[in-house]
Amino acid sequence: MATTLYFTRHGETFWNVENKICGATDIGLTPRGRTQAEELGRTLRAEARRIDLVLASPLSRAAETARILAEAAGLPLRIEPRLTEQNFGIFEGTPRDGADFRAAKARFADRFGSGESMLMVAARVYPLLDELRADGRTCLLVAHNGIARVVHSYFHDMTNEAYAAFGIGNCELREYFFKSQELSV
Repeated sequence: MATTLYFTRHGETFWNVENKICGATDIGLTPRGRTQAEELGRTLRAEARRIDLVLASPLSRAAETARILAEAAGLPLRIEPRLTEQNFGIFEGTPRDGADFRAAKARFADRFGSGESMLMVAARVYPLLDELRADGRTCLLVAHNGIARVVHSYFHDMTNEAYAAFGIGNCELREYFFKSQELSV
């Protein structure tokens, strides 16, 4: 049984710089985002963390981050479609700090017009985490802020407000621990 799971968000994107919601829109990394990925890969190698496999979202910003850091750290990489960022529908490309978006994030069953609800995203990510828990390998997930929320909520009880407000920085590394029947960090 796996005991540790690592998570990081992709490197900086052009829309991150412009304060826009990327969601399922395939936005590329900035040069700074590539540098962040290289630095994280070198850090992982230097710290000699035991990581058996890197799993990445297929969206280019996460897949490229994963490729860069996996090469720098000498780790195998596999694309995992269930790590694709939430489709934020009508909010894709709009300001991340917009009042309408903040209000909509509090409605977990809302599909944002043509997108995915937060419940739908959890329905695809939680089974992946259950599989990783039983797998026995230590994995690093390279994905997105929306996926970071789901992963964090798998390990921690969160209020709706805390869930909607949760986020991590580009290439910030989080470590989670699976326990036999109980989960903690």
